Amino acid sequence: MIKSLSIKNYALIQSLEMTPSPNLNIITGETGAGKSIMLGAVGLLLGNRADTKSLFSESEKCVVEGVFDIKSFQLKALFENAELDFEQECIIRREISPTGKSRAFINDTPVTLDILKALGVHLMDIHSQHETLNLGDNLYQLEILDHYGGHLDLVKAYQETYQDFLKAQSHYNKLSKQAQDNTKDLDYKQFLFNELEALNLAKGELPELEEELEVLENAEEIKLNLGQLTQLMDESEFSLINQMKESLPLLSSIKGFSKKLEELYERVNSASIELQDISRDIANEQDRVELDPERLQIVKDRVDQIIKLQQKHHVSDPDELIAIKETLESELQSVLNIDEEIAKAKKGLDKCEQSMLKAGASLTKSRTKHTTPLAKAIVDLIKQLGIENGNIEIKVNPEEPSENGLDLVEMLFSANKGVEPRELKSVASGGEFSRLIFAIKYLLADKKAMPTIIFDEIDTGVSGEVALQMVNMMKTMAKNHQVISISHLPQFAAGGDSHYFVYKDHSADKSVSKIKKLQADERVLAIAQMIGGEKPGESAMQSARELLKQ
Repeated sequence: MIKSLSIKNYALIQSLEMTPSPNLNIITGETGAGKSIMLGAVGLLLGNRADTKSLFSESEKCVVEGVFDIKSFQLKALFENAELDFEQECIIRREISPTGKSRAFINDTPVTLDILKALGVHLMDIHSQHETLNLGDNLYQLEILDHYGGHLDLVKAYQETYQDFLKAQSHYNKLSKQAQDNTKDLDYKQFLFNELEALNLAKGELPELEEELEVLENAEEIKLNLGQLTQLMDESEFSLINQMKESLPLLSSIKGFSKKLEELYERVNSASIELQDISRDIANEQDRVELDPERLQIVKDRVDQIIKLQQKHHVSDPDELIAIKETLESELQSVLNIDEEIAKAKKGLDKCEQSMLKAGASLTKSRTKHTTPLAKAIVDLIKQLGIENGNIEIKVNPEEPSENGLDLVEMLFSANKGVEPRELKSVASGGEFSRLIFAIKYLLADKKAMPTIIFDEIDTGVSGEVALQMVNMMKTMAKNHQVISISHLPQFAAGGDSHYFVYKDHSADKSVSKIKKLQADERVLAIAQMIGGEKPGESAMQSARELLKQ
């Protein structure tokens, strides 16, 4: 429950502090004084979006802080999943800077709005005029039935199977589409693969071929030059090798005279040996190089073919063609195997669908079981609230599988005897809607385990004894829940354990909304003013005292 609420620099509120009772709190005040503005501020604590337009002073930040007692509610796991320290007293704070930046904190730890919303749904249930309109929505009616039936475990079990079904369906559809796309491209991919397969390219082959081509194209010149070299080095009378051989004895006879001479001999001897090796290699290379027009054409065609495929596949490195061939081979193999994959995926999809339908059937059974008890419980309550001839029927009709099950829930209503119940949104008046939603909130209060329940003008369209009955029901709810009700009825104001009054203060340059907790004598006057106007007479004052006694 809310132990304290602090609002600073929000809308018409400059600064507001509130410590609500753990039981029934009634908030009254002038029209436009800011009662509903407080709900907007509380909404920030539940993760609602912030807006700089809501700042009282555009140069200062807005801070809304709520202290909640959560020791009686099983929320430790939620905190652990969000990696937050769990404390029995939880502090939630929202800050909105003048630049529009919004920050959220739980126990002084920064959190996302998603985490704030996940916690907020366990802390407060806020009734608003918008929610009254939601009562006519089939999905909202289904949620009411599920909470009343207490089978949220069945809802969760079904939703898990539904998510599994969606994943399996997505996988099957993806494979089926892939099969269609593959069929379109199959012939072309097969052609590309065959082309590369026929090329049978080896890694590093092109540079070797280009070198061989260079030699073949210049074979005549190479053989001529190598022949002349062989002549100069070894075959002529004055060849380099012969002259080197003649120089060795000259050095051999004097090498013993000094280390330097011995070194020169060794160098000339090594050069002679190296020159003979070079000469043999030149001769061998001359023999290897052939004028081979046929081989020249083969190599040239091979190089042209590789370069052409490089250009076709837009690659700079010929080795990339090998990778492309492997990719195409894998894709073609995948096409050949995809029928098997599709069959496997279809089998998995059918299995998930059966699990989903089975879980959905269990949920439908429980929903159907609780329609009559829920309808009767609502009818009993609305009769106490002045709709004496009210009648409710709840139907569970089959629907295509969705996240919410296999059912479409319809709540039908009639306020008059002898009139067939029809869809709520087409037959219920504003006052009837208010009483219906209140009856439902009353029924679900304990089932939803909600610490704090807030009603925003739930008394629309009601008065007199009906209002008193609603107050009594609120007091019953307040035994197990903290209830806060914003109201304009004196019956409500008199029934609260605490009565707060919201008013506008015009003493400064800018009007501000303020709130104060009324003491006993102040409550009498405030309620009398709700009955008899700003200056109530003695009869209004007496009526106020009587209401408070009740």
